[in-house]
Amino acid sequence: MPAVPSEHAARGPERDLVVGIGARPGVPAEELTGLVRAVLAEAGLPLAAVRALATVDARAREPGLRAAAALLGVELLAYPPAVLATVPVPHPSGAVLAATGTPSVAEAAALAAAGPGGTLAVPKRKSADGGPARATCAVARRAAPHDSSTQPTVRTQRTVRTHPTVRTHEETP
Repeated sequence: MPAVPSEHAARGPERDLVVGIGARPGVPAEELTGLVRAVLAEAGLPLAAVRALATVDARAREPGLRAAAALLGVELLAYPPAVLATVPVPHPSGAVLAATGTPSVAEAAALAAAGPGGTLAVPKRKSADGGPARATCAVARRAAPHDSSTQPTVRTQRTVRTHPTVRTHEETP
C-alpha cells in the first residue's frame, strides 16, 4: 500500500516568512518582485513560504507595491512610522529616518509583521543597479505559525482594513 503524504507535505512549505519592503514612490511592481525573488533565491528560501509583504503605511497605496503583493499572491501589511521606529534593527539609516520618520522600513516592517519572537532571516538588501537604491527588502521568519487575521501582529496594535489585500496597524489609545 503506497504511503499517504501528510497534510503538511501536501500543502507545501509552511508560510512563515514575511518580506519587508522599503521603496521610493513610483517603483514598478516588476522591480519589487524581481528584488524579492532574487533575495529569496540567494538565501535559499522558497517563495511559497512568504505569507505577506510589509511596509510603512505611507507606501501602502503605491501602485507598484500593491501590484507586487498581488503578483506574488500575498497580503500587504502596513505600519505607521512610530511603530516601526520601536523595532530594533541591525541596519538603521539616518536617511530613511529623515525621509519616513523611522530609521528602518524593510527590516523593521519584516520584524513587526513576523510578530513576537520573529527573527531576521535576511538583512536589508538593495535593488540598485549601480545607482541609488529605489527599493530595499528584508526577510523575517515568524516564531510560530498562527492566523494573522485573528491576532494582532504587533501586541499594541489594532488592525484596520483599508483594502482587501492591505492591512494597516495603528496604535491603540
